[in-house]
Amino acid sequence: MPSAALFDVDGTLLDTNYLHTAAWSEALAQFGYEPATARIHRAIGMAGDQLLDHLLGTDRDHAQDDAISAAQQALYARFWPRLRAFDGAADLLREVAARGRRVVLASSASGRDLEVMRRVLGAEDVLWAATGADDVETSKPAPDLVHAALERAEAGPGEALFVGDTRWDVQAAAAAGVPCIAVTCGGVGECELRAAGALEVHADPAALLAALDDSALGRT
Repeated sequence: MPSAALFDVDGTLLDTNYLHTAAWSEALAQFGYEPATARIHRAIGMAGDQLLDHLLGTDRDHAQDDAISAAQQALYARFWPRLRAFDGAADLLREVAARGRRVVLASSASGRDLEVMRRVLGAEDVLWAATGADDVETSKPAPDLVHAALERAEAGPGEALFVGDTRWDVQAAAAAGVPCIAVTCGGVGECELRAAGALEVHADPAALLAALDDSALGRT
């Protein structure tokens, strides 16, 4: 039985992926870049530096990267009043904790954004710990964040499950030796998530909660 449950936040517990997409689109446009919105959305879940490499290529002039990321942060902050948790998100965390799992948030978000999202999520009473992009040098799809979350949970890879919504989550978890359960509420389809290696795929936190007795996350 896994002793730890590691949860991504953006697109998994909170309905934020399309807000991040809009903020990145506008920030990039300010600097003369206009990648297709769909490409931006599919890159959400990466850390900012990796997202820019993914969208703009690694052979570009990196001098503007910090300014682009700062613009995105400022633009995304405008959406804070609109942040909402998916139905069942907090209830899922509480039920998982009640079944003996150490619940750890493992997000690629900055410390500032993660603090805001934790308030919106409203499940502080059952969180064992939380890690964000500020806690590691390299974020998803690298496994560093998953390793950090495991360390906070005091659990080994074989004692944990990861819950995320993008192929970057699945890849990061796999690289750390942790199976990943996926949800499609972040906008990535079931076929892509299964192809990336997801152990299970559910529609959203409420669906995962309803199926918990049959899920690897809930089986004893």
